[in-house]
Amino acid sequence: MLAIDAPHHQLLGTASALAHGHCIGVSVGESWTGDAMADVLDRLIAQMGRPAAYLKDGGSELHKAAAVLEARGLGSPCIDDISHAAAGMLKHDSQHHPAFERFVSACGRVSGTLKHTSLACLAPPTVRTKARFMHVHRLFTWAERRLPLSPPGGAKTGSLFARLRSCMDELPACKDLIKRFCADAQGLLACQKIVKTKGLCHDTLAQCQPLSSAMPSAPLRLEFAAYLAYQLATAKTLGLDHVGLPISSDAIASLCGVAKRHGVGQTQDAARIALRLPALCAAPTREEAAQVLRMSVSRQHEITGQVTSLTKQRREVLGHRKDLESLGWSQGKPHVELVARPKNRANHGAIINLSMSCGDQYGPPLVPQQPPCVIENAGPPDMREAALR
Repeated sequence: MLAIDAPHHQLLGTASALAHGHCIGVSVGESWTGDAMADVLDRLIAQMGRPAAYLKDGGSELHKAAAVLEARGLGSPCIDDISHAAAGMLKHDSQHHPAFERFVSACGRVSGTLKHTSLACLAPPTVRTKARFMHVHRLFTWAERRLPLSPPGGAKTGSLFARLRSCMDELPACKDLIKRFCADAQGLLACQKIVKTKGLCHDTLAQCQPLSSAMPSAPLRLEFAAYLAYQLATAKTLGLDHVGLPISSDAIASLCGVAKRHGVGQTQDAARIALRLPALCAAPTREEAAQVLRMSVSRQHEITGQVTSLTKQRREVLGHRKDLESLGWSQGKPHVELVARPKNRANHGAIINLSMSCGDQYGPPLVPQQPPCVIENAGPPDMREAALR
């Protein structure tokens, strides 16, 4: 979980990034359900107080967790990340198109034909199957740029141009789908750029309207307009409809991308990765640097020795020649949980002093990086809350 200032766009005037978020909670588990997520958030709320809103992607587990917290009387408005929302809209509009699977299959065959040849630079980009519609516009953009090369004739037999045309497979037959999808995706991406940079408010909504109106797919236009209207109502509830509502979860996506480089296997090294997450957010302070310097190597080994990781097992088995049977031994606690705790708690339950400290049994708490982050005028006059992802 990352915390960002709810009036982020008013304070900084830029898109939210990893440097603007502060890690206030990390939890590792074998699997996650809505109830399990709600329990973690419940413990975090007990320490930090109720957030102004939850900024989340379109995951069903997160949706269930928000509903469970609402039933417990700890509910807060939910903000749906614009990138995931747009990807879902494209999926609803295009995945059942009769030419979509034909197009994807043709791209796969073109890729297989062009790779490892002198024309490899013209091969289509790789789009993963999971969350395909987050980046599938790149595939359609590639295809749109290759369509002018598809008409037969005019190329010398045996030339590279002729070879390229012969590799186009069924892409020319999908021309209508390619043109429509690219026009829809361009409109959505242009709106995302505006809203991510300035936040969602009345001004940015007005800037998005002509862009969304130019999208050729009527169902997509209506769904996107309804999404923006719903999120703007949330912004009004928080008092941010004239300031700019943070509506992008790119910061936590960046954090996960950076963190994965610190582990050999994303699942097997989850605990090892989790211990590093708080240090990857925002900029460390001089006090935090001094705190790290005071920690001895033996203490570091004591902390990291409580969790298993592929890197540790590999070092022990290959470097120290331990028996392979040691891989089956249980090594400490399998899960890690870091929950931030406030430096001071006010008597009024709705007033939150958001500390960036993370304290748990694995080591000393981090020193707060800066004064408490609060959002002003986002609710009743006596309430100040911090935004939480």
